[in-house]
Amino acid sequence: MNKLIWHTKSLEEVEKALETSFEKGLSQQEAAKRLDQYGPNELEQKGRKSIWNMLIEQFKDFMVIILIIAAVVSGVLGETTDAIIILLIVLLNAVLGVVQENKAEESLAALKRMSAPHAKVRRDGKPDVIDAGNLVPGDIVVLETGDFVPADIRLMETTNLKIEEAALTGESVPVDKDGNKSLQEEDIPLGDRINMAYSGSIVTYGRGAGIVVETGMSTQMGRIAQMIQSEEGVKTPLQKRLESLGKILGIAALGICGLIFVVGVLYGKDIFAMFFTSVSLAVAAIPEGLPAIVTIVLAIGVQRMAKRNAIIRKLPAVETLGSATVICSDKTGTLTQNKMTVKQLYFNNGFRDVDDGNHDDNHHLQLLITTGVLCNDTQIREAEKGPETIGDPTETALVDLGLKYGLDKRTLDQDLKRVYEIPFDSERKLMTTVHRMDKGFRVFTKGATDELLNKCNKILLDGNLESLTQQHIADIQRANEEMASKALRVLAMAYKDIDEIPDQDNEDQLEDELILVGLMGMIDPPREEAKEAVRLCKRAGIKPVMITGDHKITAVAIAKELGILEEKDEAITGTELEAMDDEQLKERVKQISVYARVAPEHKVRIVRAWQQWGQIVAMTGDGVNDAPALKRADIGAAMGIVGTDVAKEAADMVLTDDNFSTVVSAVEEGRIIFANILKSIQFLLSCNVGEILLLFIATMLNWEEPLLPIHILWVNLVTDSLPALALGVDPAEKDIMDQKPRDPNRGIFDAALISRIMYQGAMVGLLALTAFVIGQGVDVTTGRTMSFAVLALSQLTHVFNVRSNTKSAFKVGLFTNTKLLGAVALSALLQISVISIPVLSKIFKVVALNGQQWLIVAGLSVAPLLIVEIIKLLTRNNTQKLK
Repeated sequence: MNKLIWHTKSLEEVEKALETSFEKGLSQQEAAKRLDQYGPNELEQKGRKSIWNMLIEQFKDFMVIILIIAAVVSGVLGETTDAIIILLIVLLNAVLGVVQENKAEESLAALKRMSAPHAKVRRDGKPDVIDAGNLVPGDIVVLETGDFVPADIRLMETTNLKIEEAALTGESVPVDKDGNKSLQEEDIPLGDRINMAYSGSIVTYGRGAGIVVETGMSTQMGRIAQMIQSEEGVKTPLQKRLESLGKILGIAALGICGLIFVVGVLYGKDIFAMFFTSVSLAVAAIPEGLPAIVTIVLAIGVQRMAKRNAIIRKLPAVETLGSATVICSDKTGTLTQNKMTVKQLYFNNGFRDVDDGNHDDNHHLQLLITTGVLCNDTQIREAEKGPETIGDPTETALVDLGLKYGLDKRTLDQDLKRVYEIPFDSERKLMTTVHRMDKGFRVFTKGATDELLNKCNKILLDGNLESLTQQHIADIQRANEEMASKALRVLAMAYKDIDEIPDQDNEDQLEDELILVGLMGMIDPPREEAKEAVRLCKRAGIKPVMITGDHKITAVAIAKELGILEEKDEAITGTELEAMDDEQLKERVKQISVYARVAPEHKVRIVRAWQQWGQIVAMTGDGVNDAPALKRADIGAAMGIVGTDVAKEAADMVLTDDNFSTVVSAVEEGRIIFANILKSIQFLLSCNVGEILLLFIATMLNWEEPLLPIHILWVNLVTDSLPALALGVDPAEKDIMDQKPRDPNRGIFDAALISRIMYQGAMVGLLALTAFVIGQGVDVTTGRTMSFAVLALSQLTHVFNVRSNTKSAFKVGLFTNTKLLGAVALSALLQISVISIPVLSKIFKVVALNGQQWLIVAGLSVAPLLIVEIIKLLTRNNTQKLK
C-alpha cells in the first residue's frame, strides 16, 4: 500500500483507502488476514552483539596489538613474568570495555516498554479489548482518558480530547484534538496535526475514536526506532586521541626496535641477544599502564559527576563534554521549569507582573485570581514540600497563582461550592462553573480572549461595572496581542451573578451577558540557573543552541531571555529546515541559534551539520523524539526526572535534576579530567622517553644494558602508575572555564607538549645513565641497581613538575593533592623495598646499596624538580598553558 498523508484525508478517503467501516470496524477474519500481511504492531529490534564478539573487538586497538606481540615475544624469550603482566593489563582493559558496551544498547527495549499493552477496538460492529500487538491498519480504536495511544490513528470523533505528545514532540502541554478538522498542508509539523493521535502518546482528557492508519515500524515511533538502529555511535574525542597516540607510540616502538637491532648486529653482538634488547626497548616505549590509568581516572570522574547530578553511562563520555564546542538543548524542562506559570495580569486598564506572592487587598485582583482558581478542575494534595497541584498544566498554573496570593482552591471550593458546570469544549474554547453564594449563584467563565469577549456586555473598571464599548474591546485585544508577542499563553476571565440556574436545555444562557474581569498570561519560564549556565557557556567558547517542538514565538522569547538568541543569530522552524538540503544547512548552521517546531530527523540533521564542521556536539533531550539525536551526538545527555527510558538508554549521561546548568557543570568536570589525563600522559611519556634514551645511548655505545625488561615493566606499571593515577584527581586550574574549547581536530600532542616530554625525558634518562656510569665502577649489577633506583625515584620527584607547566610546583602547593603525596610515598617505599629486601632483590636481579650509593641516588633523584623549576622560571613568559 502506498504511503498516504493521513492528516489531509477525510473520513471517507481513509475508509476507502483502508477498506474499512468507521461504524462497524473490521471483521475478525479480515483483521487476522491483515495481521499476516502487515505483521504485529510491535517495534523490531536488530540482534545484539554477543559478549564474545564484544570481547574480540576490544583487541583491535593498535596499542593493544603491539602489547600482545610484546607479551608473546617476552614469553618466547623466557621472560614469563613480563609476559604475564602485559597480558593481564590487556585482559583487564578488554573486560572493562565489554562491561561498558554491554550496558549501552537498550533503546529499543525501552521503546517497547512504552507501547500500550491493550487496545479498545470495534470489530464486527461490537466493542472489544485486544492485545495492542494485534492491531492492524483499518481497525477502529476508542480512546479514553488515561489510555496510551496504541498505534498511529486518524481521529474521526473527538469530545474535548487532549493528548500529551511530549515523548514525540518534546512539549508537555497536551494538544487539543479535533477529528472533524481537515488539514490541507502536507508538511505540517507533527505537533500541529490535531486530527491525528500517535503511538506512544497519552490521552490526558476527554475521549475519541479513529481509524488505525499505521502500525509497528510504520508508525512515527517506528520511524524513530529505525533512526536509532541506523545511527552509529560516534567515537569520543578521547577515544580518537588515544587511538592516534597508540598508533604513534606503536610505530615509534617498532622503529626503535628495528634501529637498535640493526646497530647491535653491526656491532657484532649476538642476534638473539639484540632481539631481546629490542623487545626491551619496545616495552619501554609503550606506557603499558596508560589504558588502565585513563579508565580509572574516568571512573573517578564518574563518581565526581554523580555528586554534581550527572550519571555517566559510558566512561569516555566523562571527558567528551570537556571537548564540547556546541550544546544543543531541548527547551521544555531543561532550559525552562517545565511548569506553566502565570507571569503577567491585565485588569483595570493596566498590566501587572506577578509579584513575589505578597497578599494584596485589591478586590479586583482577588476576583480575577478567584475566577481562574474556581473555574478549574485542578486537584491539590499535600506533599513533603507543601501543596502540590495535579491537573492540566494551564489550569494548575492558575491554582498555583491562587496559592501564591493566599487563595487556596480547597478553601474556596468549600466557601463557594460548585453546583453546575459546562466543561471546556474545543469549539467553544470556554469553560464555565456555577457556585452557590449566600444569595443566589455566581458564574465564572474562562477561555480564549476573542471568544469570551463575544459573551461579555460589561467590564469591571475601578470597582464599577461599565458597558463594554468598542474602545474597551480594542484595549483588551491590544493587551492580548502584547502579551501574546511575549510568548505568553493568554486566558480571559469573566463572571456574573444569577438568581437561579437555568435548566439544561438553556444552559448556554450561563455564558451570555458576562462581566469581563481581566486577562492572565502564562508561560513555562526559564530556569534562573540556566541563564548563568548560558553565560558560562559563551565565556567558555561554547555555542548554546535551542531545539524545541514548541512554537517559534515561544522559543524565541525564551531564547532571548536566556541570552541564547542575540542580534546576529537566526531562529527557524522545522518547515524552513525541511526546505534546506544538507549542504545549505551546513552553510547556515553556525548562524542559527533556535530551531522551533522540529521533527526527530531534524535534530539528527542539525547535529550532523555541526559535526561536518569538526565540532564536538553535546545534545540534551528527554523524549523518544530525542533518542536518535542523543545517539548521534558526540555526547547525549538525557533528562533523569521527565526523560523517557528510550532517551536515557540512547544517551551517554543522565541528568538527575533535568537542568541545563548541570550540563555546563559536567563540561567543567570534563575539562578538568582531560587536563589531568594530559598531565598523566606527559608524565608517563616523559618517563618512557627517559627509559628509551637510557637504553638507546647504552646500546649505541656498545655498553651493557643499564636496565633489564623486568625493571622497565616495574617502573612503568608500579612506580609510575600510582602517581599518574593520583594526577587524575588534581584540582582544577581556576580559569579552566575561561579557556576556549580544545580544537577537536588537534591530536593529543602539540609543539609545547612534545618539547616538554622530550626535554624532561632526556633529563630523566641522563640522570639514570649518570647513576649507571657511577655504579658500574663497582660492577654492572650495582650500576643497574643505581640506574633502576634513580630512574624510579627521579620520576616520583618529576611528577610534581607536571601539575602545572607555568606555575612553580611550590606555588601550586605540595599539599593541594594529598592523594598524590600518598601515591609518591607508597611508590618510593615499594622501590626501596625491591632493592633492600633480599627475596625481592633476587627476583629483580639487583643488589643492596650502601649509604654513599643511596646518597648519590637521592641527589640525582631530586634533581628533576630543581632543573624544571629553573626552566619554568626562565621561560615563564613563553610557556603555553596545558590545554
